[in-house]
Amino acid sequence: MRFSNLLIPTLKEVPNDATLASHIYLLRGGFIQGVGSGLYNFLPLGKIVLDKVRAVVKEELDAVNAQEVSLGFVTPASMWRESGRFEKYGKELLRFTDRKNNDFVLGPTHEEMMVNMVKQTVKSYKQLPLNLYQINLKFRDEIRPRFGLMRGREFLMKDGYSFHANEDDMRREFALMEETYKRIFTRLGLEFRVVEADSGAIGGSGSKEFMVLANSGEDTIVVCESCEYGANIEAAIRADVTCSEAVPSALFSKVSTPNIKTIDELGEFFKVNPYYIMKSVAMRALYDEGRSEIVLFILRGSDTLEETKACNAIKANELVEVSEADLNELGLVVGFMGAVEQKIDIKIIADNSLQNAVGMICGANEIDYHFVGASSEAMNISSYDDIAAVLEGDVCSCCGGKLTYTKGIEVGHIFQLGTRYSEPLKAEFLDENGKTKPFVMGTYGIGVSRLLAAIIEQHHDEKGCIWTKESSPFDLHIIVSNSKDENQTTYANSIYDELKKSNISVLIDDRKERFGFKMKDCELIGIPNILIIGQKLDDGIVELKERTKEDGVEFKIEAILAEIKNRI
Repeated sequence: MRFSNLLIPTLKEVPNDATLASHIYLLRGGFIQGVGSGLYNFLPLGKIVLDKVRAVVKEELDAVNAQEVSLGFVTPASMWRESGRFEKYGKELLRFTDRKNNDFVLGPTHEEMMVNMVKQTVKSYKQLPLNLYQINLKFRDEIRPRFGLMRGREFLMKDGYSFHANEDDMRREFALMEETYKRIFTRLGLEFRVVEADSGAIGGSGSKEFMVLANSGEDTIVVCESCEYGANIEAAIRADVTCSEAVPSALFSKVSTPNIKTIDELGEFFKVNPYYIMKSVAMRALYDEGRSEIVLFILRGSDTLEETKACNAIKANELVEVSEADLNELGLVVGFMGAVEQKIDIKIIADNSLQNAVGMICGANEIDYHFVGASSEAMNISSYDDIAAVLEGDVCSCCGGKLTYTKGIEVGHIFQLGTRYSEPLKAEFLDENGKTKPFVMGTYGIGVSRLLAAIIEQHHDEKGCIWTKESSPFDLHIIVSNSKDENQTTYANSIYDELKKSNISVLIDDRKERFGFKMKDCELIGIPNILIIGQKLDDGIVELKERTKEDGVEFKIEAILAEIKNRI
């Protein structure tokens, strides 16, 4: 492709709303164009990259007998009501009504649509297992679209769904998809980690995320320094936490603690480790159909509440802050909250680590007073659950190693759904005994357009993009140093034609611009291999340069064609 014929509107200035490298360089390099909040056009270069990434995904899925289909972007809302997700999914689900007052949604994911299709076409266990996927547009009405393709509202996604006669076969396919995803991300040149994850609004019994490691990632990942354990912080677990200091010795009593409200202040006042202080966190839990309630979460003072875990513990959709007035109405005093010997008519969830806890300090629900010598038995606990966030330095439950944090970009997520959707949607088949059973399902997603951003977040420098081999829009970028030099132009055109005959994709910068100007665009666009045709051509020499290296290597023109073919 000739640069002069291609729409590549490169920019010198950083766009005002762009902060991440991928957002900056994809806009400046002429790959994408913003058209609204979280909405982007893919220009020719961006579409080429998108198609190449899509092709890698498709090739690997087709190789393991997954079958591609294409489902409607618009989904009848009735299906989402049947599955129970119409309310649960929240405001990210864009709902609308047509001229006949029928309700629809723009699909952020297509479990309901795929189940409906299979329900109508698969009737017997003999037609199973089945793995169907699509690579299609999705829409999620993000409250704060940001970071370009990283968190847009409209995006290209691969979503796949497998159907099985039993759990064992579903887990086999789940493992196969995990290995397939690893091959996809490895081919795309990404450094990634497979981590345990929370299933969220998709549901199911278990899930794994594929995280591209990058400091700019929005997700916090807990990893072990000594083994392969990794988990999103929302789902991370740890070995039981202990304290080397002895349990404080005190008879149960109420103690004056004037103006002492924080865990650190309490620890200093009583000279105890925060491990022996009960932290009380009150949150309003939101459920389907507008129902809500205030819930009190209790954990050790050395821990932090993990809100996703807390949500899961009470099967809520979301947790939000509670006003001080609402707390006071319930008898909860901010800064001195507790649940010992209090008749508080609300749900109380305590962290697992507090089971059989004694010698604790906690709020007395009275200004300037705390209890000492408290125990968990004295609290009206509704249930115990894992609601504490894993902290850096905690011990790995798999090997005893040290857990640390890193940042990641979620590019893939696979779920063991079981019968989460087939049962409510009445999607059933006849087993070998002629009995009706619901399909056992798995679901598997990849953020195809997000992968473009993830690649650049991992592969860029201060000059621009550095595309990996499988994702690059072209294999080679030819720069003619002086377009007015007939010898340079003639040679550039001849080698361009030769490379095209060899099925090597080439971008030739034939513009009548200064060499420095063209080189800046070249580095911004980020094609891995660069052929520079300059003044030394008169001596039969050209320069072949890698985008990742400052200096190129000179070659005789007789050898350059073979060298390019060898590299590419």
